[in-house]
Amino acid sequence: MARAVTIGNGSMLVGLDYRGQVRDLYYPHVGESNHISGASGNFVHRIGVFVDGSLSWLDSEDWQISIGADDATAIGSLLAINTKIGVELRSRDAVHNEQNVFLRNFTLVNLSAESREIKLFLSQQFRISESRRGDTAFYDPRVKAIIHYKGNTTFLVNASIEDKQFTEYNIGLFGIEGKEGTYMDAIDGVLEKNPIEHGSVDSVIAVSATLAPDASVEVFYWIVCASTVPAVHALDEYVLEETPERLIASTEAYWRAWLEKEPRDLSILPESLRTLYNRSLITMRVHSDNDGGIIASSDTDMLHHGRDTYSYVWPRDAAVIATALDVSGYHDAAHRFFMFISRVIEPGGYLMHKYRTDGVLGSSWHPWMQHGVPRLPIQEDETAATIVALWQYYERGRDLEFIESLYNPYIEPAARFMCEYIEPTTGLPQASYDLWEEKYGTSTYTSASVYAALMAASRFAMMLGKDDDARTYQAIAQRMQSAIASVLFDESLGMFVKSVLHDEEGNLTYDRTLDTSSFYGLIAFDVFDIDDPKITTSAKTVQNKLQVHASSKGYIRYENDAYYRMRDADTPNPWVITTLWMAQYQIKKATKLTQLKEPLELLEWTCSHATTGGVLAEQMHPNTREHLSTAPLTWSHAEYVLTVDAYLKKVKELSK
Repeated sequence: MARAVTIGNGSMLVGLDYRGQVRDLYYPHVGESNHISGASGNFVHRIGVFVDGSLSWLDSEDWQISIGADDATAIGSLLAINTKIGVELRSRDAVHNEQNVFLRNFTLVNLSAESREIKLFLSQQFRISESRRGDTAFYDPRVKAIIHYKGNTTFLVNASIEDKQFTEYNIGLFGIEGKEGTYMDAIDGVLEKNPIEHGSVDSVIAVSATLAPDASVEVFYWIVCASTVPAVHALDEYVLEETPERLIASTEAYWRAWLEKEPRDLSILPESLRTLYNRSLITMRVHSDNDGGIIASSDTDMLHHGRDTYSYVWPRDAAVIATALDVSGYHDAAHRFFMFISRVIEPGGYLMHKYRTDGVLGSSWHPWMQHGVPRLPIQEDETAATIVALWQYYERGRDLEFIESLYNPYIEPAARFMCEYIEPTTGLPQASYDLWEEKYGTSTYTSASVYAALMAASRFAMMLGKDDDARTYQAIAQRMQSAIASVLFDESLGMFVKSVLHDEEGNLTYDRTLDTSSFYGLIAFDVFDIDDPKITTSAKTVQNKLQVHASSKGYIRYENDAYYRMRDADTPNPWVITTLWMAQYQIKKATKLTQLKEPLELLEWTCSHATTGGVLAEQMHPNTREHLSTAPLTWSHAEYVLTVDAYLKKVKELSK
C-alpha cells in the first residue's frame, strides 16, 4: 500500500497509509533508519475504537476513510466513519518543524442516539534500527509514558484526553515465540499493564470518554525521538508545556510561511494544478534530509531488488529534485545537496549507484565484473547530472565562493574522470548502466549528460582561471557531441538508439529499443538545437510509438517495458516523468501560445493521476489509473514542478 501522507522536518519523516496508520518512521535521517517498516518486515501502528463491547481497528472495511494533506501545509488529515458502531474519528497529523515530535490530534464523535463510553486504542510496533533484537519497552512512571529504546535511539509515546494523560497500557512481544502482538490485548477493551518487555516488543495504550449523543472529545497523541531516555523526557516536557495543539498550529503556520517565502504567480493555472504544485514542493522538502541527501521515496511497501526500497539518494534523481527546489526559490536545500555530493564522491571522481542519507554507500545490484572483466558498477549519468545541476544552480545564484570551494574536491575530479572514461574509437563515454539501472552499455541519455557536464566543467574552469582544463573539457565535449550525432542516430528508426556496446572484437552492437530517455536526454542537456531535424524526427517517433493509446495518454519508458507491467494491460505502464518530459519538449518548442495547449493537457493528465492528497506515483496502470510501484516518487513531483515553471515562463515570454 503506497503512502497517503508523508510529513517530516528534514530529520524525522512519518508515512501514513490509506487507513491512517503509521507505516514509516525515519529518524535521525530522512530515509535512514526506518524504525517501523525496515528490512526486517513491514509493521504498523494501529488505531482501534472499542464501544458497546466490541473493538474495530481502522484497517477494517467497516470504516469509510478519506485521508490526505492540507493544500498549503505539511499537515495530514483523516476522516474515518464507521456507521456499524456509530463512531466518527478525525485526525490532524504533523511532524513539528523544529523538534523531532510526531503529533496527532484525534477527535472522537459519538454518532449514536445514546450516551456511550468510547475507547481509543493506539498501538506501536517498532523495529528500532530495522532490527528485531535487543529492543526494550517499558512504562516510565516518572513521566507516565511508554518508552521504546535500543542503543542511541529512543522513542517516548504519550497521549492525553481532557488534559489527563493515558493510564491504560500494555507492553509485550510480537512476531516471536508465537506472539502476534500486544495489540491483541485490546480485544476485550481492557489492557493488562505489563510494565516492561525486551526483545521484539510492541506496546498499546488507551484513552476513554463517555460521550452524549453527537458529542465529541479531543485526544492528543505524540511520539518524541531522541538519543537517550533523559532527552525524550525533556522533549515530552516541552510538548506538555507548549501543548500539542499549539505545536500543530505553529507547524501549520511554518509551512504556510515556507510556501509563501518566494513570490510566484500561479493564477493562470487551474486550481487543481496550483494545489498539486504546492503539494509537490512540500513533498520534495519532506524527502530532503537536513544533511543534504534527498531520497527517491519514503514508501517502503514497494520492496525493490533483494527486498530493498527507494529510500536512498540516487544522485540523478536528487539532482533533478534539488534543481526543482532551487528553481522554486529554496536554495538552501540545493546548497546542502551539493555539499552532500561533494562528500560522497569517490576518489576516482565518479559517483556510485546510490547512497544512504547518512553518507554511507547504499545497496546495489550492479556487479564489479562483466564477463570476467573488472568494470565500474556505475551509472555515469549520475556523476554528470550533478555537475550539470551545479552549473544551473550557479547561474541562478552566482555564488562564486561556493563554486570555488567545490572545484578541487568535486568538480575537477568528476570532470577528469569523465574525460578519461571515454571510448577512444567513438569519442563516446565508456559503457556503464543506463538511467533505468538495467542496460549495460553506452546509452544516448548518458552520452548527452556527459557532454553537458563537460561543457559545464569547462565553464567552471574558465571562470576560475583554469584555462587549460577549460579547453580540454570543451574539446572532449564537442567531440562527444559529434559522436552522438554520427554514431547514435539511426535514420531507419527515425530516432537515437537506446545504447551501443563494444563486443570482444571491438565492434559496436546496437540496442535499437525505442526509449523516451534517448530523446529527452538530448533536450534536457542541450546537445542539439530544438529545431534540429534529428530532434524533430525523434519527437515524432516518440509520439507515435511510445505514447499510450488506451484510456491513458501518458508516455511509457521504452518499448516492451516489463517493470510492473500488469497482465490485464495491452501496453507498458505510463510514467509521470516520461510524460512530463514530453510536455517540457513541447513547451521548449512552442513559438506561439496555441502550441501550449498540449503540454497543459499533459500537466492536467498528471494532476488527474494524483491522489486527493496530492501524491504522484512512479507509474500507473494504463487503464485503471492504479498507482504502481512506489508512491510518492519524489522525482515525479520534481518534474511536475519543473514543467509548471517552464510552462509559466513560456506563457510570459509569448505574451509579450
